[in-house]
Amino acid sequence: MSENSIIHAFDASGKRLGVFIPSSLWDQLDNPIKNALANPVIKPKQVKEPIADWETLVACWDFPYPVDKDVNCQHCGITTEDWQHDTPRKFHLKAANLGGLVSFECCACHARIRKNHFKDVIEVSCTPPND
Repeated sequence: MSENSIIHAFDASGKRLGVFIPSSLWDQLDNPIKNALANPVIKPKQVKEPIADWETLVACWDFPYPVDKDVNCQHCGITTEDWQHDTPRKFHLKAANLGGLVSFECCACHARIRKNHFKDVIEVSCTPPND
């Protein structure tokens, strides 16, 4: 192995096992890597929700029943009475439109909950996450 050679190690099926680096390079990386592992920077995932679409639906609500804010994940059992006021959020709004379709993603299992608002009834469906 030359002074600057980096060797990638794989198992018999081609899965990466690790990397061998020269000791001179390790001397430069040792402390920064230890510090990074001891103090990981984890940024929370920013979720952009179409809140304006939801607010438009609520403002134009013409169904004979009150606005429903409850959401229930039939896949993992998580439930809430008001999805907007949970801290931390249990569900994220994924879509809303004037036709009465409202879609949520479960923060626990990532299933998709769809609420179709019809004249006299709300139909709810739950699609398991893609694995």
